Amino acid sequence: MAALSDPSSSTVSRLRALEEGVRARGIKLSIQQVTRPEEIADAIAAAKATGAEALNVLASALLFNNSQIIMERTVALRLPAIYQWPETAEAHGFLGYGPRILHIYRDLISGQLIKVLRGAWAGEIPIEQPTRFELVINLKVAKTMGITVPATLLAQADEVIE
Repeated sequence: MAALSDPSSSTVSRLRALEEGVRARGIKLSIQQVTRPEEIADAIAAAKATGAEALNVLASALLFNNSQIIMERTVALRLPAIYQWPETAEAHGFLGYGPRILHIYRDLISGQLIKVLRGAWAGEIPIEQPTRFELVINLKVAKTMGITVPATLLAQADEVIE
């Protein structure tokens, strides 16, 4: 397995958790870090060259804003990728699992901003985290890559794109 990471984002804890999870299952993890859009295609190719059979694209603004490059490259290399946002699977990614970006910005961040604008001190506002995570599977992409998605996984999905 490989992970695509942006070291300038706050993915350190997520990367550490991923490393612990794959180690516990005896899976080898290749970490590919990118800091600029121009590095993305080569990093994905390097992940494939290490023998990775799947790619975990960790959440960051850089990777989300360049998801089209990632989706095109992973499909071309037949490297299934999981993204941290369901919207990415809806936009031609293979699989997305996480909170919806709209929910993060509309509900969580805007609520905190309103509290600050009403005079609350930022340090007094509790940190809120999403409570709803969605699994979206794009069967069109799976078919293009020649992947058969197990029925048990399809049954767990919140949305299946056919």
